[in-house]
Amino acid sequence: MKRRVLGALACAAMAVILAAGCSSTKSSSGEAGSKGASAGKKSMEVAGNDVTTLNVWTFIELHQDFYVNMAEKWNEAHPDKKVKLVLSNMPYDDMHNKLSLALESGEGAPDIVDIELGKFPAFMVGNIGLMELNDVIEPYRNNIVQSRLDIYSKDGKEYGLPTHVGTTVAFYNEKLLKDAGINYQDIKTWDHFKEAGVKYHEATGKYFSCVETSASWMINLMLAQKGGDYVDENGNLNLNSKELTEVLEYIKGMQETGAFATVPGGQPDNEEAYPSYNTGEYAVQIMPFWQTSRFVNYMKDLKKQVAISTVPVWDENDKETATIGGGGTGTAIVKSGKNAKLAAEVMAYIKLSEDSNREVWNVLGFDPVNTAVWTDKTLTQNQDNQFIQYFTNYPFDTLLKTKDSIGLLRAYTDEKYPSINNELCNVTLNSIFEDGMDVKEALDSSQETLKNEFKK
Repeated sequence: MKRRVLGALACAAMAVILAAGCSSTKSSSGEAGSKGASAGKKSMEVAGNDVTTLNVWTFIELHQDFYVNMAEKWNEAHPDKKVKLVLSNMPYDDMHNKLSLALESGEGAPDIVDIELGKFPAFMVGNIGLMELNDVIEPYRNNIVQSRLDIYSKDGKEYGLPTHVGTTVAFYNEKLLKDAGINYQDIKTWDHFKEAGVKYHEATGKYFSCVETSASWMINLMLAQKGGDYVDENGNLNLNSKELTEVLEYIKGMQETGAFATVPGGQPDNEEAYPSYNTGEYAVQIMPFWQTSRFVNYMKDLKKQVAISTVPVWDENDKETATIGGGGTGTAIVKSGKNAKLAAEVMAYIKLSEDSNREVWNVLGFDPVNTAVWTDKTLTQNQDNQFIQYFTNYPFDTLLKTKDSIGLLRAYTDEKYPSINNELCNVTLNSIFEDGMDVKEALDSSQETLKNEFKK
């Protein structure tokens, strides 16, 4: 019980400051949410009488400015369908809880709402209060990464508009590795990754990469590459599966070499971990692409040292670019809103259009879900862009290699996933990598804990 409480407190304390320098609390979306007890409000000023007001709820402060900027572009292009966004920014849990109550009671819901990936499955049960978005997605569909639509879907109906892909990539400190006689481009498999770690540790006495205890970015990737998942094809809990056992035993073997260790905060995306990377104590991160923004803002000393590459695979015969998306926020439309149809059309433009996706990269540093912009070199090789200036190679060169192989875990869309993720990141991984518990024993214990929880 003590470990569970401490783990929960550690997760709650993981606060970071995103690009705008605002105080924030992170969720597993990869984006930053509001911190504090009161909601922040922002309202557009729109000239004219024939204007539709749309109320927007979000837990991500940066989204407010982004939505307003894109709504202004919408109004310019659609003078007969002008909208005025009134945005409320709330703490993460407060907003999701308030939305749940509003949908259940049928009163007080907004027109538009951001729902974090880990919370989304809870809104896909029973009488779904969100609007089906297939029709408004259709004009953009051919260029949108399908797995990002799938995570906000149920029974072929799409209910959320994604913010980014979150492609899992490898961030290699090219300078540190080169000084140790390692070429990151030679790392193709997890065995290569492990061997490079040992070589690096022997040459420098420092750690190669992180063993996660408070998140599962690398673990999710390795599990998906094995064809495993946290739930089976029938939606049954599958935490103690053969595949996850193999993944965690492999990582434990990496840890036992001495070249891999738990980083402060338990994962790379943590305010405690950033200094360890910034000072060269760790050389590699396996993370979703949105980690680019963390490098630029919190690991400034590594500018022009870090390269972005495709991730290792299990076997050289595996598809070299097999990866998954990590994190995410889906923008949903409340079905009962009197302006739901217009709200859906406007937000599809704001989230999926080429115009908006250029700004997703330029402003936020995220990998856009509209892949049409991935080949626009005026965007992807713009020397004035702060992210282009930071990394040693062009980030989109790596994204283009992964374009047709970005998958997801089945569990992401399962209502049990929030509990699974909580158990894994607060209990299971700490038991294995901090306390030295046997992998199978730890997974069996967590499987039993969750089975009992789901029976209630």
